[in-house]
Amino acid sequence: MQRRCALHPAANGYPRHAVAGFRYNGHRGESKTARAAPRGSESRSDEYDQIMPHSSKRITAITRRKLVDSISLSGLSWSGRLDEPSFLGRIYDLSALPSTDTRYRDAAGDIWQHRVNNPYDWEDDWVFTDSRFGLMHGDDEVLLVFLAEMLHPVVRTDETETALYLKAFNDALSRDGYELYASDWISGHAIYGWRRLDAFHGTSPELRLSERPLTDPDVLQEHLNRIRAGLVSDPPAAISSCKNLIESLFKIILDRSDVEYSHSADVPELYRKVADLLALNAEAVPESVRASQTSQRILRTLVTTINSLSELRNALGIGHGQSRRSEALARHARLALNATVTVAEFVLDTWQVRLESGALEIGDPQ
Repeated sequence: MQRRCALHPAANGYPRHAVAGFRYNGHRGESKTARAAPRGSESRSDEYDQIMPHSSKRITAITRRKLVDSISLSGLSWSGRLDEPSFLGRIYDLSALPSTDTRYRDAAGDIWQHRVNNPYDWEDDWVFTDSRFGLMHGDDEVLLVFLAEMLHPVVRTDETETALYLKAFNDALSRDGYELYASDWISGHAIYGWRRLDAFHGTSPELRLSERPLTDPDVLQEHLNRIRAGLVSDPPAAISSCKNLIESLFKIILDRSDVEYSHSADVPELYRKVADLLALNAEAVPESVRASQTSQRILRTLVTTINSLSELRNALGIGHGQSRRSEALARHARLALNATVTVAEFVLDTWQVRLESGALEIGDPQ
């Protein structure tokens, strides 16, 4: 599910959100309109809860703290080249939020006084703990819009800074199933939106490599890291890494049992040798003929998946020195990722069971 930052136009033509009258799309696409909190509430948290009812909070407190720390430690201003009231005014309707200073009638007044007129009154990271803005305890979308706005070319013109923040944000957000991505372009600069990571295995597939009988799990972990890095930014490379992970896994299993194979063997050929070694046959489910037959059909589908993954890599990956740009999209990379993790998990699990039961022995690593 994807979200663009722009929910309604501001006077300058760029995206703007408002908390009072904050209009946003829920995860199922429904539109909701919230009302400003009444003055005199006992706590800012209560006010925000009234501003943003029915919030979705998949992003944990741990992730939020990690995001705030990454911003603070970067030494860069979260408002970029804009002053803080101007930045926040692109996201929130500051005139609808209450003031924390009785001399001013709204948030616009007290922020200007304490961060522009007297910039040292408040800490630089004050906004993250000010519950009027809901960044630590509010709806996911409020935080995501804030982060995406930090990367907007009107806010931040240094592409090195943008890349630094984007990596830090996505490293943290991916744990909770989100990512920021370039949803549009303006004058050659990316405008970022956010979306849920809808791949079944997300961007951080867990094969529990450290728990497997692998002498060097880093070999496979490197492939996983490349897949994660390229899933959105470089789908062809991610697809190729999926194929390479499966190929490496099969060779590791065959090498540990001293099974010979040709150096030119392709993935389907390597799988057939692994299937023979691990006894992936019609007796896969003991004492159940019907279940064994069903398992056999699933295994045949698995072989087809292996073949298809190799073909997908040749058609959309970066192999064989193609003369034209790959047409691979992020959804193709996710398809390859899901197929790869399914195959790898099944083979690793079966290999481990065979070793633990004594049905298969492995030699010392070369």
